[in-house]
Amino acid sequence: MWIPTEHEKYGVVIASFRGTLPHGLSLEIGDTVQILEKCDGWYRGFALKNPNIKGIFPSNYIHLKNACVKNKGQFEMVIPTEDSVITEMTSTLRDWGTMWKQLYVRNEGDLFHRLWHIMNEILDLRRQVLVGHLTHDRMKDVKRHITARLDWGNEQLGLDLVPRKEYAMVDPDEISITELYRLMEHRHRKKDTPIPASSHHLFVQMKSLMCSNLGEELEVIFSLFDSKENRPISERFFLRLNRNGLPKCPEKPERHCSLFVDLSSSELRKDIYITVHIIRIGRMGAGEKKNACNVQYRRPFGCAVLSIADLLAGDSKDDLILKVYMCNTESDWYQIHENIIKKLNVRYNLTGSNAGLAVSLQLFHGDIEQIRRDYTSMFTHGVSITRKLGFSNIIMPGEMRNDLYITIERGEFEKGGKSVARNVEVMMHIVDSGGQILKDFISFGSGEPPASKFHSFVLYHNNSPRWAELLKLPIPVDKFRGAHIRFEFRHCSTKEKGEKKLFGFSFVPLMQENGRTLPDGTHELIVHKCEENTNLQDSSRYLKLPFSKGILLGNNHQAIKTTKESFWITSFLCSTKLTQNGDMLDLLKWRAHPDKIAGCLTKLKEIDGSEIVKFLQDTLDTLFGILDENSQKYGSKVFDSLVHIINLLQDSKFHHFKPVMDTYIESHFAGALAYRDLIKVLKWHVDRVTDMEIQEHIHEVLKAQEYIFKYIVQSRRLFSLATGGQNEEEFRCCVQELLMSIRFFLSQESKGASALSQSQAVFLCSFPAVYSELLKLFDVREVANLVHDTLGSLPTIMHVDESLQAVKLQCIGKTVESQLYTNPDSRYILLPVVLHHLHMHLQEQKDLTMCARILSNIFCFIKKNSSEKSVLEEIDVIVNSLLDILLRTILEITSRPQPSGSAMRLQFQDVTGEFVSCLLSLLRQMTDRHYQQLLDRFNTKDELRDFLLQIFTVFRILIRPEMFPKDWTVMRLVANNVIITTVLYLSDALRKNFLNENFDYKIWDSYFYLAVIFINQLCLQLEMFTPSKKKKVLEKYGDMRVTMGCEIFSMWQNLGEHKLHFIPALIGPFLEVTLIPQPDLRNVMIPIFHDMMDWEQRRSGNFKQVEAKLIDKLDSLMSEGKGDETYRELFNSILLKKIERETWRESGVSLIATVTRLMERLLDYRDCMKIGEVDGKKIGCTVSLLNFYKTELNKEEMYIRYIHKLYDLHLKAQNFTEAAYTLLLYDELLEWSDRPLREFLNYPMQTEWQRKEYLHLTIIQNFDRGKCWENGIILCRKIAEQYESYYDYRNLSKMRMMEASLYDKIMDQQRLEPEFFRVGFYGKKFPFFLRNKEFVCRGHDYERLEAFQQRMLNEFPHAIAMQHANQPDETIFQAEAQYLQIYAVTPIPESQEVLQREGIPDNIKSFYKVNHIWRFRYDRPFHKGTKDKENEFKSLWVERTTLILVQSLPGISRWFEVEKREVVEMSPLENAIEVLENKNQQLRTLISQCQTRQMQNINPLTMCLNGVIDAAVNGGVARYQEAFFVKEYILNHPEDGEKITRLRELMLEQAQILEFGLAVHEKFVPQDMRPLHKKLVDQFFVMKSSLGIQEFSACVQASPVHFPNGSPRVCRNSAPASMSPDGARVIPRRSPLSYPAVNRYSSSSLSSQASAEVSNITGQSESSDEVFNMQPSPSTSSLSSTHSASPNVTSSAPSSARASPLLSDKHKHSRENSCLSPRERPCSAIYPIPAEPSQRMLFNHIGDGALPRSDPNLSGPEKAVNTTPSSWSLDSGKEARNMSESGKLMSPPVPPRPTQTASPARHVASVSPSPAGRSPMKGSMQSFTPSPVECHSSGLISNSPVLSGSYSSGISSLSRCSTSETSGFESQGSEQTIPNYSVSEEPMRKESKTPPPYSVYERTLRRPVPLPHSLSIPVSSDPPALPPKPLLARPNNLENSSRRTEQVPRPRPLPRKVSQL
Repeated sequence: MWIPTEHEKYGVVIASFRGTLPHGLSLEIGDTVQILEKCDGWYRGFALKNPNIKGIFPSNYIHLKNACVKNKGQFEMVIPTEDSVITEMTSTLRDWGTMWKQLYVRNEGDLFHRLWHIMNEILDLRRQVLVGHLTHDRMKDVKRHITARLDWGNEQLGLDLVPRKEYAMVDPDEISITELYRLMEHRHRKKDTPIPASSHHLFVQMKSLMCSNLGEELEVIFSLFDSKENRPISERFFLRLNRNGLPKCPEKPERHCSLFVDLSSSELRKDIYITVHIIRIGRMGAGEKKNACNVQYRRPFGCAVLSIADLLAGDSKDDLILKVYMCNTESDWYQIHENIIKKLNVRYNLTGSNAGLAVSLQLFHGDIEQIRRDYTSMFTHGVSITRKLGFSNIIMPGEMRNDLYITIERGEFEKGGKSVARNVEVMMHIVDSGGQILKDFISFGSGEPPASKFHSFVLYHNNSPRWAELLKLPIPVDKFRGAHIRFEFRHCSTKEKGEKKLFGFSFVPLMQENGRTLPDGTHELIVHKCEENTNLQDSSRYLKLPFSKGILLGNNHQAIKTTKESFWITSFLCSTKLTQNGDMLDLLKWRAHPDKIAGCLTKLKEIDGSEIVKFLQDTLDTLFGILDENSQKYGSKVFDSLVHIINLLQDSKFHHFKPVMDTYIESHFAGALAYRDLIKVLKWHVDRVTDMEIQEHIHEVLKAQEYIFKYIVQSRRLFSLATGGQNEEEFRCCVQELLMSIRFFLSQESKGASALSQSQAVFLCSFPAVYSELLKLFDVREVANLVHDTLGSLPTIMHVDESLQAVKLQCIGKTVESQLYTNPDSRYILLPVVLHHLHMHLQEQKDLTMCARILSNIFCFIKKNSSEKSVLEEIDVIVNSLLDILLRTILEITSRPQPSGSAMRLQFQDVTGEFVSCLLSLLRQMTDRHYQQLLDRFNTKDELRDFLLQIFTVFRILIRPEMFPKDWTVMRLVANNVIITTVLYLSDALRKNFLNENFDYKIWDSYFYLAVIFINQLCLQLEMFTPSKKKKVLEKYGDMRVTMGCEIFSMWQNLGEHKLHFIPALIGPFLEVTLIPQPDLRNVMIPIFHDMMDWEQRRSGNFKQVEAKLIDKLDSLMSEGKGDETYRELFNSILLKKIERETWRESGVSLIATVTRLMERLLDYRDCMKIGEVDGKKIGCTVSLLNFYKTELNKEEMYIRYIHKLYDLHLKAQNFTEAAYTLLLYDELLEWSDRPLREFLNYPMQTEWQRKEYLHLTIIQNFDRGKCWENGIILCRKIAEQYESYYDYRNLSKMRMMEASLYDKIMDQQRLEPEFFRVGFYGKKFPFFLRNKEFVCRGHDYERLEAFQQRMLNEFPHAIAMQHANQPDETIFQAEAQYLQIYAVTPIPESQEVLQREGIPDNIKSFYKVNHIWRFRYDRPFHKGTKDKENEFKSLWVERTTLILVQSLPGISRWFEVEKREVVEMSPLENAIEVLENKNQQLRTLISQCQTRQMQNINPLTMCLNGVIDAAVNGGVARYQEAFFVKEYILNHPEDGEKITRLRELMLEQAQILEFGLAVHEKFVPQDMRPLHKKLVDQFFVMKSSLGIQEFSACVQASPVHFPNGSPRVCRNSAPASMSPDGARVIPRRSPLSYPAVNRYSSSSLSSQASAEVSNITGQSESSDEVFNMQPSPSTSSLSSTHSASPNVTSSAPSSARASPLLSDKHKHSRENSCLSPRERPCSAIYPIPAEPSQRMLFNHIGDGALPRSDPNLSGPEKAVNTTPSSWSLDSGKEARNMSESGKLMSPPVPPRPTQTASPARHVASVSPSPAGRSPMKGSMQSFTPSPVECHSSGLISNSPVLSGSYSSGISSLSRCSTSETSGFESQGSEQTIPNYSVSEEPMRKESKTPPPYSVYERTLRRPVPLPHSLSIPVSSDPPALPPKPLLARPNNLENSSRRTEQVPRPRPLPRKVSQL
């Protein structure tokens, strides 16, 4: 049975549990669980990371932990009772764990590894805390380390700053907001600016001395030297080196490591040096023989120095090598270091080039105790401490020192009867009063233990030696009296014995008879002569002698022989017990000399402070003793002396002696009567403040008032104790009078910085310290009233001295911080006066920092005592006094410009933050009663209105992101909680006071605006938080956004008819709120839009305003990343449900649908824009959105913005043509006017004319880069007209030159023709703008179907490519997937007339074949009825699908949607006619090219003739006869009579062309191909006979033939009705991707003999059916198999795979035709395609001209190309004749056909000016007639090719159905053919007008504005003429008439000068 748990509430999972059993809860190791119930070894509960899922788990998997339970029962909350630092560590490490893995994913390796180390460190420290064996100090240390690491990690990961108190996290609810702010700010500051350390320590470690001439032991002495003051500043660090230059005691680190301690910041400067003196121990001369002398001496060796500045750059731990200089002249040794510092080291030699002193130096900063903790290892191993000379900067009271520093300076000695100077050695002893030598009190330095005697170093032959050796004598005080120092002087002989002979001595007593110690300074001692050591054993004998020459002069009575010899020492005492000052001794012994008291008291001020503090207690006893005995006489002087001593302790050096004085007052002070004199003297001084001119003395008195009051109070207490409280009233009166005097003195006003105001300031500084003393004698209320009155007496005027104002505030601040203020009774008394002064300062905006600090402290007290009743009254007082001024102050300081300096800015932010925290504290403390009282306080509505506006504005400021640092989330949440609570209180006042007739728009608007920005705050977007953080916030505050949203809804409902004031202004803000992904908030806020629509409908009958605002804001908000698909659905469903019953339901549904559709597009746009690269999806999405804004929303500005976004995308993708078309959309919206335009996007402020000019030039530039020069010419003309109208000939000239350059580019530069692909996007997973739609896309240069398909699959990686071309069914449309259906389509040019016209170069025609294309087609062959196995042509039909686009290509996008599909079927007869027309055109073209010598090789014509003639002989054309000329067919299809006649005419025409072609062939055929020619002639006669042709004239009388050069030709009639655009089928077209050549798959090709011959000629090894394209047999039908239902329609398998040898020829080719890629699909003579007149390029790859270029087996060299530019004439005139006469065949090499995988671009080095074409079948068949100009009838309108050779590749496939491709050539250059003037065509020619070749024209019948206006040709009866072209007359003056027509509606602008291009 499951029992609720009592104690087992919380635990940690110690082993993972899968939870596979029923109701099992899956747990991972480390999870924390809350346990609800238990049963038989099982628990039931939930994991805290996911509290919604409850389940059971084994109890032995859980480690239980102590926890306390809040709210027991269903909603109980378990809080672990472990250390808060542990809790924080655990949760933080969990959060870090997730983020740490993300660092690895984001490749942030450095932070990843550093965080890993920190996490391990924290885990180790956590274990130490959990074990619980740490001492209290160690625990604090560990916690400090933990929190430092947690803070570091949080900062690195961008997490929140954690407020802490004593290493534990604080609960913001438990402390006041001001305190929380201080904690946050403290942690923030700590993070930003470390506090500079005041004390520094230098660590020195001696490593070795590297020198070549060692061999003796050395002493090395380190010290710090101040070169500025020329004195040492530290004691010495002394160490000994062995003969190898290494430390003698390496096992004792303290012997070779030292720490120079207590360096102040002022001593870290470049003129402080480390000096190193090296003394050798050995013989007198360094080079003496070993046996010369056994006595060792200390001798100078060398010196090194190093500036401490070298260490300041950084703490260098590397060893330093110091140069060691040797002293040449020993007399300079004492100042060698100074000379080296002064760069006078030329006097000295270096010890060696490689010599040096190796030392390790490191600088430490901070308190020495902290250093000990941080570097424990250094201190545990041992390090000697080297102090500064004398006392440190701060003298500690407990410090016990008695050090006498003696410097042995120099001596003056006589020769002593010798011829050379002496070698003097000084030996020093300390002798006590008993004559015994004191042991171990001479310290050489910190590294060496003290010794009993000292030997100086010896200077060779020097009677005036200078040593300057510093020694420290740490002699105890008790041994000091009576002791003396004896110096013995010996001469050191250099003879063999090496004796040291004593020749004199000096001595100096340490203390004089009067008790004074040896005074500091230099002493000249008398050198007493002596010979024997025995003389010195009895010290009493010589102590009676004079010791100093200074003393001698004063005591002449001692008869002693004067001596010239002297010895100088310098002494310096550093003692806390002994004094050298006689005045001090006189004062302490005042009873012995009563007459000297006055003088001693006067001299006290001149005594050094350190002497006074040493004897502080004795001095004070003396002063109060004098006061007790003779107060009348010495009262004032004692008072002054006391003041002097008290103020001495204010000095930072003696600051630590204050506790000594406090202890003295408490324990030792005995002056029970002193209070009377002290009060009296103090009052006397205060009363005279106003009269005295010199105020320095009174300042001293006022500064000392704290301790004076302490003495007064303690004295009174002692008196009360002694007398039982006598004279209490009298004492009170005295104090009252004193305070009255003070109040009077304070109330005096003085203008400016007078002496009086300075005295007032001095008093106020120290006055708060008196409170605690007064409390010892008086009641709290009494003291509070006294202080209240005193502070209240201060002058209130603000123009007085500013420094006084600041001090006054500081006084109030100290009052608030004092013990007096903590008592509620006294606080209530003091608060009004404190607030009064604060109010004044805030009003004047002065001393804001101090005001903020005082307020912070006030609120800290209030929070701590918030349970007390008195606090409520205090809040009342503060609200009444300060709330208003606090709001004004915050407004004032936040509206100021921030200071520029970083320090000032920080201070500025601190002040703002403190005031904000004060305001928030106050508001949080306010209760309902306070709010009610506050609102009742306002007398008028205007006052209330102003207050509400003010507070709402302040709240808006508090919400600003910059108000607090980024990581202060805790502070922000607290602030938001206070704001929302206050707003809820104030909204009630808003409803009550400002609705109905009192409605005030401004205040309501302010309220809504505040609410909206409150909800939108970043720190409240819980979705962005980690789960644990989100959980904590929700538990503590809930979702404040929802609360505020409900409040907005409630207030909105209260507005009633006043809602109209906020429509449409609030639509944007409310929309922003609804876009926040919080379902509850959305559900609350979205209905407001329905309300707005309703009220707007009532007001104006529609809601256009609502719609407009919604649409405007949606775009900007969604582009910022707000909103999602869920929001779109919710918006739609909620509003549709709301408007169901409204009368305006229909228009409402329309608006909702529009907005929803806009959201769809915006969401798609946003998703697409997240992709890095520019792809079709991005561009398509932008186009969709742009069109939506224009067509559905008519939002011009948004439309223009998206035009420019699309333009930028195109430029990035290098779609320059599309970029130009896009910019044209904006250009269309502008006129050539002088209307000024505002600054917009990147355009400056300019006139409309200037902007349009700029746009024109930019568009022309893009058309030029996109090689769309024809469109650029149109715009050049337009802008040239404008320049001309303004007579701006300079720019006009430039524009004409630009236009001319574009013409040149058309004729000279190669253009690649793109291929077009139809793409279907099926399935629900596609974006809205693509979903279940089909598009036609313009491919990139060189892009084939396979590459295009791969690109689309890359853009849509989840899409599935459909393997058939059939229309998909509904299941595909509705599938939750993405399906792509891709195949190539053929463009159908609009401008047929240009393409059919004779003599127009292909360079020009190529533009019209692939530009301004609206219609595309693809064909699918199929059999209808019974299939005749003998002749397939009888039943072979073609289904032709035409796709009509919404816009022509190219346009503003590379793809456009298909608007309409048209499907027609072509009968077998129509198909045959089309095939024959194409073949005839191909033959004509090749013959013409051969005639005009445009072919460098005759092979293409040879192969084409061979293919047609041989196929005809073997039954090619005969198949048509069998199928359509039989009687049965003619009877069954009477309607086809005309078509049969047409077919017969074409067959006869073909025969006539072949005959002419053979004649031309004979003329140019090379000798080795003559046999083949003869065979062709023979076969041609066989063919003629098979067709029944005898004489052409007899057969075709109706069509006389006119060939150039007298050659025969059959004329063409107009096409029958069935072929016209108005007939039953669509105008036949050819696609670049529809029909690959058939010659590779021809099964009925050459006869075997011809095949072999041709194969030999061309060097091909392939079978003849792979080489020549013949009149095909039934199985080779050139079906447009691109669109057959083959499953491999989009396959890119290689051709070798497609032509399976396992199938019979017939089946092989029919199958292949359906499976081919667009490059390889056959286009044989079966499908009639009107051909174009001239071909752009003919290729002949010498030796293998007929090689199929798609063959994957081609080797690299076979695919290479070597193109030759073409420059043949366009006509058949002089140039052509000359070329013909030259007898040379110019045959350019054939570029290879690109393989399926590689782009041909890499093979093409240069291309001829006539761009490569895809196929020779690009236009209609040209007539061979003599006319220079001809326009064919519409029935023969030419169509684009059906080949896969493309504009983009510049290469025509050789495996083609068309004539030139079949033969492997296309014409290079252009050909002037001679058209036919046929009678039947004449009327048609007159009716048809040729559109200009450069017009970007439109089809006005089908769509109103298909193209941008700027590129459209205005409708007129006479369209503009073509620009001048070679050999083509300009008909009439159409261009001028067109221009005139166009300019009629708009007057010509006034001429003006415009800016130059």
